[in-house]
Amino acid sequence: MIEAKNIHKFYGNNKKPLPVLKGIDLKVGEGEFVIIAGPSGAGKSTLLNILGGLDIPSSGKVIFDKEDIYSLSDEELSGKRNRDIGFVFQFYHLLSELTALENALLPGLIKKEKYDKVRNVAMELLVQTGLGDRVNHYPSQLSGGEKQRVAVVRSLINNPKLLLCDEPTGNLDSQSGEGIISLIRKINVQNKMTVVLVTHNMDLAKSADKVYHLKDGLLA
Repeated sequence: MIEAKNIHKFYGNNKKPLPVLKGIDLKVGEGEFVIIAGPSGAGKSTLLNILGGLDIPSSGKVIFDKEDIYSLSDEELSGKRNRDIGFVFQFYHLLSELTALENALLPGLIKKEKYDKVRNVAMELLVQTGLGDRVNHYPSQLSGGEKQRVAVVRSLINNPKLLLCDEPTGNLDSQSGEGIISLIRKINVQNKMTVVLVTHNMDLAKSADKVYHLKDGLLA
């Protein structure tokens, strides 16, 4: 499904580079649930953003669906992210002036799907995730776990092939966090959706098909 080949990433300039990733090789098969664990500051989010086309590697390739995503134009890459990749972040990134339903709809509307079609999909997913009675609530009226469930629904609205999750439980209490992981695993199994999740919480490792550890810029 997706493969990273010799990914290097450094910040700063050539005279004084700060290396973050030091030659990452990673293969994730279709339908797998992979966790990348490591301490804060290890480069997990950087790696996830590179896999998802949000951050350009200093060197190396990312092959997704047999295509080098960094050989695509900006417009082509944006379209591929919208169609084929769902993102779940630690801090939800919901728009405060939109309801739960309206936030969930956004990627489908960006894809220029018909409103009624996208709304029906969003409503179905919100009901399935226990938010049927919260669809018209604004983010300020939702708990942390509810906000994250809205974010998960938003990431699924275009039925992506790949779901990338960046510390999705990091801002939640343990009970809400367990609920989010159970939800993501359920989606992974039912939809055969490929999932890559990064976390510093090793307790989540039992949920995964494979677990990798990122430390000092290297994956093991």
